[in-house]
Amino acid sequence: MADVVSSSEALTSVCSHCERSVPAANIDLHFAHCSRNLEKCKVCGDMIPKKFAEEHYMSTHSPVECSLCSETVDREILAVHKGENCPRRITTCEFCEFPLPAVDLVEHQEVCGNQTELCHLCNKYIRLRERNGHEIRCVGAPETTAEPSRRETRPAERERRAPPPRRRPNEFSTGRLVFTIAITGIAVLLGSLFFRRHTGKDEM
Repeated sequence: MADVVSSSEALTSVCSHCERSVPAANIDLHFAHCSRNLEKCKVCGDMIPKKFAEEHYMSTHSPVECSLCSETVDREILAVHKGENCPRRITTCEFCEFPLPAVDLVEHQEVCGNQTELCHLCNKYIRLRERNGHEIRCVGAPETTAEPSRRETRPAERERRAPPPRRRPNEFSTGRLVFTIAITGIAVLLGSLFFRRHTGKDEM
């Protein structure tokens, strides 16, 4: 007998008004109460008490104006609109972390990303938009190598660095020869004048 009762209690029926499953034995009573007191929201499909239907629509689904961009959106998606879709929402530049409206972000980052900063590892100036990739690939500044030996120096550099050839002892330049003759002439002239003076004094 208990088994029969259990099986009868397990039978359910679907209410044609709220589309919920209720025990078959209570379907008539449930439908009468449901159709008299509840109505389905045309927007979200929830069953709302008839006396709160207008309040539900105004607080949940009525269009509202976004305080940032003045666009009209459903109230239930206002928070998502302000956080993800509003063109006037505040965003941050990925390069300089400056806060600005989303509508201006692309133009700002186009300029900001082309600025450069010094990499302290390799001492090169890197564009901000290439900074992340550069940091992954950068291996630092190459070690300074010693000055190449004379064998490794190119012929043109050897000629440029080579000291001028020394003169041989017997080689005289034209300028040096003229200078020597001039000094000799002056010495002879001074000697001649001195000799004449000395001779004049002896005759007196």
